[in-house]
Amino acid sequence: MPCLNEAETLATCIGKANQFLKSSGIDGEVLIADNGSTDHSQQIANEAGARVVEAKLKGYGSALITGINEARGRYVIMGDADNSYDFSKLELFVNELRRGSDLVMGNRFKGGIKRNAMPLLHKYLGNPVLSFIGKLFSKIDIGDFHCGLRGFNKEKVKSLNLNTTGMEFASEMLVKSKFGGLKIAEVPTILYPDGRSRPPHLKSWRDGWRHLVFLLIYSPRWLFLYPGLFMLSAFSLLFLILQFHPIIIRGVHFDLHSLIIAGFGIIASFQMILFAIFSKVFSTNYGLIPEKENYRIWYKYFNLERGIIAGMILLLLGLAMICWAFIYWKNLEFGEVKDISSTTRKVILGGVFSTLGIQIIFSSFIFRIIGIDTQKR
Repeated sequence: MPCLNEAETLATCIGKANQFLKSSGIDGEVLIADNGSTDHSQQIANEAGARVVEAKLKGYGSALITGINEARGRYVIMGDADNSYDFSKLELFVNELRRGSDLVMGNRFKGGIKRNAMPLLHKYLGNPVLSFIGKLFSKIDIGDFHCGLRGFNKEKVKSLNLNTTGMEFASEMLVKSKFGGLKIAEVPTILYPDGRSRPPHLKSWRDGWRHLVFLLIYSPRWLFLYPGLFMLSAFSLLFLILQFHPIIIRGVHFDLHSLIIAGFGIIASFQMILFAIFSKVFSTNYGLIPEKENYRIWYKYFNLERGIIAGMILLLLGLAMICWAFIYWKNLEFGEVKDISSTTRKVILGGVFSTLGIQIIFSSFIFRIIGIDTQKR
């Protein structure tokens, strides 16, 4: 149990956990990972028969990482020390672990949420939305991503190299378990109102945002690739049409200014796609996500030399169009350009091609740098 000033409820939680161990005949221990309590929580835990370890680095995730590393058992069941979970009823978790599951998640929405146990904002917005995003991004069929009561195989979870120190630790454990190939199960659990008189440590908007950012970082397809592909398709279509003639919709004219915006949109969206590739390579090389079978295809078909060639082709095409416009202007003795529409279109197209070419050339070098470890392997 992670603990930070839980004097009001700690003894009750420890008592229920010890009761479960005794009634189930399990050889186990109750471990308190204290995170700098100043309300005598450590003394209360010792008197109640628990073992106390000190988590020196502040944060929910830090306390849990310390507790997991210090735990002596083969399996660990973690839960908050605020009496919101009933530690005397953990049979479903133990049974799933004994069946071979590596991570067993509690589901408060299936088990039941008692009156005043969860703020309405969390119950109807925060948890459902973040759980839906987590399922969509990570393809994990779990209905309650942020349940604090969960059991797991200690060595399997330690192998995931969990390192977030805040509340997003809950998401990191689940996402990395999925990527690491661990067998994940879900059991219903009941959420009770916590027994503390003080406000909870959880900060709704701050911690919700940290969970969302974590999920996005671990899913570069949804953060960069899919938005980039959508934007590139839309801006490219608009750019292509405007290259030949203006668009008039209900009397509203879209012409050169819209063409410029579309050109910038193509450049920005293409950069997002490159970011997706960089994120994938970096995350795989540093073990944040597992290497898939098709991963090395990038290095088979997209290498530095081919990137330079493709970039140079686009760059030369763009410069050729810009030079054509310059020569056209020079033939007018650098005077007024009457065919401004046609000339400007070619200059914009040349600028977009040149910029994309430069992006590809230098991105190929970055791709080579961050992919060196993969090529060695």
